[in-house]
Amino acid sequence: MTEYTIILLSVIALFIPLLGFIITLFSGKKFPKVYWFEVGVTGLGLLISIIICFAKLAFYNNQNIISGFQWFSIGAADSPSRYFIELGIKIDNVAALMLLVVYIISFVVHLFSVEYMHGDKRYNRYFAYLGIFTFSMLGIVVTHNFLMMYIFWELVGLSSYLLIGFWFEKKSASDAAKKAFLVNRIGDIGMFIGILILFFTYKTFTFDSIFSQISQGHLPFDSTAWLTAAGILVFMGAVGKSAQFPLHVWLPDAMEGPTPVSALIHAATMVAAGVYLLVRIFVMLTADAMLTIAIVGAFTSFISATIALTQNDIKKVLAYSTVSQLGYMVMSVGVGAYAFAFFHLVTHAFFKANLFLGSGSVIHAMHHEQDIRNMGGLRKKMPLTYLTFLISSLAISGIPLTSGFLSKDGILAGTLAFGKLTGHWLIPVFGFTVALMTAFYMFRLVILTFHGEPRDREKYEHAHESKFVMAAPLVILAVLSVFIWYTPNPFSPDAGWFLSSWVKTPHTVVPAESQFNFMIYNAAGESALHGEIVHSELYTETIHWAHYPAMLLSLILAGLGILIAYVMYQWKKIDVDKLTEKLKPLYNLSLNKWYLDELYHATAVAGVIGLSKVLAWFDNIIVDGIVNGAGYLTKLTSKLSGLFDIYVVDGLVNFSAFFSGFIGLSFKRIQTGKVQTYVVFVVFSVIILLLIFKSF
Repeated sequence: MTEYTIILLSVIALFIPLLGFIITLFSGKKFPKVYWFEVGVTGLGLLISIIICFAKLAFYNNQNIISGFQWFSIGAADSPSRYFIELGIKIDNVAALMLLVVYIISFVVHLFSVEYMHGDKRYNRYFAYLGIFTFSMLGIVVTHNFLMMYIFWELVGLSSYLLIGFWFEKKSASDAAKKAFLVNRIGDIGMFIGILILFFTYKTFTFDSIFSQISQGHLPFDSTAWLTAAGILVFMGAVGKSAQFPLHVWLPDAMEGPTPVSALIHAATMVAAGVYLLVRIFVMLTADAMLTIAIVGAFTSFISATIALTQNDIKKVLAYSTVSQLGYMVMSVGVGAYAFAFFHLVTHAFFKANLFLGSGSVIHAMHHEQDIRNMGGLRKKMPLTYLTFLISSLAISGIPLTSGFLSKDGILAGTLAFGKLTGHWLIPVFGFTVALMTAFYMFRLVILTFHGEPRDREKYEHAHESKFVMAAPLVILAVLSVFIWYTPNPFSPDAGWFLSSWVKTPHTVVPAESQFNFMIYNAAGESALHGEIVHSELYTETIHWAHYPAMLLSLILAGLGILIAYVMYQWKKIDVDKLTEKLKPLYNLSLNKWYLDELYHATAVAGVIGLSKVLAWFDNIIVDGIVNGAGYLTKLTSKLSGLFDIYVVDGLVNFSAFFSGFIGLSFKRIQTGKVQTYVVFVVFSVIILLLIFKSF
């Protein structure tokens, strides 16, 4: 297969979901089953993505396939400062794998939705929205430049708004959609500013051109600090999309959308866009930027895991679990283990999408009941859903023979290596603590949902296993959560490096020896840019050293978390209610999500509302007062002017006319036209004049 063919197939794969969106949206009323067209084109896209991925990895493993075209130019034609804006496609190994992941998740969600959304009054519109979302996400994956990525980044925000607020007649759903849209805008503004810094420095949006100039020492404003700022600002886009602290608050609320949407957007694709962005820009991140990213990811992972411990809504538990795992991936990029971050992105996409679809299967069977305190005993009624849910729970807990064991082991080994090389041990402490909490809250969820006796007998009696179109995606995703697809030996130190030869190719634009690749802090805490450079070879060796300690410690902690869950909820050796009372402040802190929503409402939201009230008062009283006063004054002036015009100007004019008329009427009688009369008047006038002169 030629490079041209791969590019052509990539363009087809990009645009066929858009075609599905257009046809499904505009033909829905005329053809009630047009949604099958959208499902069909997604299946076709999946087939094409498989071909692209296989061809790229098999025949062009060490080569990036790029094709672009000039969109428009800036500057005069003969000006030396003229530069060109390009759009284009880049298919490297990361893009090929991500393309396949997006299409797999999208297709199984389409298939699952056929039954789950059956009977909805906006059935075809729902599938159309899935199509536009898939198109938007694919645009982020295949682009070769920042501008095109930002365009599709905003399209993802729009399509997620439509899907989260799909049941917009529910106030909670419409509010969640607005919250997601607004919170993401905050991160996107930072990303936009970062992209502008890069553009005005390098006069291009293209990734490879920018990274090449950075590797040659060309920095924004000739300052490392500005390169750090640009990296952190671009990272802000990932903070929004990938729900990192402090912009993570939108994701749990977004569970108001249909459950298949949660699987598509909030488990595998949209939220993974931020991590994908970080993998794309990794080579330009400075030591300070990476440390910032690592701290944000670690803290996000920790606080989200603590919140998931006490949530009772099945989708909220999975939502906070998603935020926590995304924090893991971001932390992994920050500590330099970006290949493992992408590895976990892939594995997490499958087992978390399976967990969300499994929760959808449970909710569907329980007549839209989402509170796990009203469930129980469902493994007897829904054995297939239970088995697939259990496999994915084991995977996210990092249990051997699952995909999650491989990727989480790599991330935790990366944090240990980072701690050893830099002395920042708090980051691995957060990482391993989260591993314990993840295993606990996931098996708390499994036990309360599927084990024990049913707590709502009426809903339990009506529960049943899902139909084939809902069960098949669960089986597919559960199978993809097993280790065999990723490595033949899951306990080898190299098991997690299956992606390393694909993600980090020998032909990376910025060479491994560059100070801008794998830059981390040295043991003295001095920036690698100004001190000793820690090369990727040393970091790789340290990760290999950390492999077995990390694996052993994570297994102990995961096993301990599962054991505690069984002791508390299965065997009931610990009275949960009494323990809750003893730990009431901590329990309430977790249950109420660290009161972050309340804090934001009391500060940011209340501040904006207060400012808007002040501005409204200023507008009503001052601005409108000035405008209304000017209007009143103008009206009064015009009224006085009218009176002056009527009584003075018109009065003078009318008086002149009246006086002229009066004079005319007065002299009309003496104007007889007879000469004799005029002679008499003259004689009479002469006599009068003589008498007057005589008196003097």
